[in-house]
Amino acid sequence: MDNLNCSEVKVCIDGGPCLKGVILHGGHGTRLRPLTHTGPKQLIPVANKPISQYVLEDLRDSGIKDIAIILGDIYPEKVKEYYGDGSRFGVNITYIYQGEPRGIAHAVGLCESFVDDEFVVYLGDNILKGGISKYVKEFSKSDLDAMILLCKVPRPELFGVAKFDEKGRLVGLIEKPKKPPSPYALTGIYFFRPAIFDVIRRLKPSWRGELEITEAIHNLLVEGYKVEHRMVSGWWKDTGTPEDILEANRLILDEMKPHINGIIEDSSSIQGRVSVGSGTIIRRGALIRGPVIIGKNSRIESDVYIGPFTSIGDNVVVKSGEIENSIIMDGCVININDRIIDSLIGPNARIMLGGESKPSGRRFIIGESSRIIL
Repeated sequence: MDNLNCSEVKVCIDGGPCLKGVILHGGHGTRLRPLTHTGPKQLIPVANKPISQYVLEDLRDSGIKDIAIILGDIYPEKVKEYYGDGSRFGVNITYIYQGEPRGIAHAVGLCESFVDDEFVVYLGDNILKGGISKYVKEFSKSDLDAMILLCKVPRPELFGVAKFDEKGRLVGLIEKPKKPPSPYALTGIYFFRPAIFDVIRRLKPSWRGELEITEAIHNLLVEGYKVEHRMVSGWWKDTGTPEDILEANRLILDEMKPHINGIIEDSSSIQGRVSVGSGTIIRRGALIRGPVIIGKNSRIESDVYIGPFTSIGDNVVVKSGEIENSIIMDGCVININDRIIDSLIGPNARIMLGGESKPSGRRFIIGESSRIIL
């Protein structure tokens, strides 16, 4: 599991060249603190599943079974504990340690001895509706040196941005420009062949002290390598902030197929698309209005209201209160005469009522094992 072995089993797409997958699982996630004080941002759950698991499953469902996970220095052991050797997900996982963030291009460069020819790089905090299967097949059949996926965004200055000539051809990439040359941002999904490694070796650190992947791809273009772009269909989310994570949660729950495996007592009310895990009990008088997902072995007590776009993890107890548009992670206990909205509640947190409280809408970003008494 932990050693690089380029003779591992490979999967070929439609009889073409074999691709491997690379998931970047580093970064400090400063905009998501305090949640990232105790774990990597990519393991934060969206609709009760770690963000990077969507990435891994997307690669797997595209036919890619041989995957490297690039580990950062924020609790890398938690990543290895969760994914193991990949067998329970139907893939083979190799771990490569990057440590302190030194840029996406640096992380890609660490994979040279892992990949054989063509490969896909997928940022572990990105989610793409519809997946990458069609792009994997297209790239594997092409003679391109690189292919990037672009998405039109309202604030391109926050991303790497594509530049086009008057004929609409890709001619350059600029990282977080003050005046973007187009509204098209690079998604965190890149397709490469080995030419990228020589370019990365010649990169100099940017003003951020990192090796920038936008510069590496730009240099491929300038040096005459074959680089093309594709526009993604559907939505794409870079989950770098609490607002982004809640938006991704809404988007996924909005497409969720409901299932009820728990116990729904008489006189409780389930409205809309609601999923309830095994061992969970919804007590009489509770109102669950979907889309909502509730994990395993949780308990929603009488007169509790769980509103739309809420994800509740495993082993959660909600004794009182109202929750809407929020993510409540595993092991939490909520007992307040109040309304929680637009919140991220970390694992094993406790929010309790300590005295009289007038009902109002409260927004929390709470780290693991926190205690809040209102």
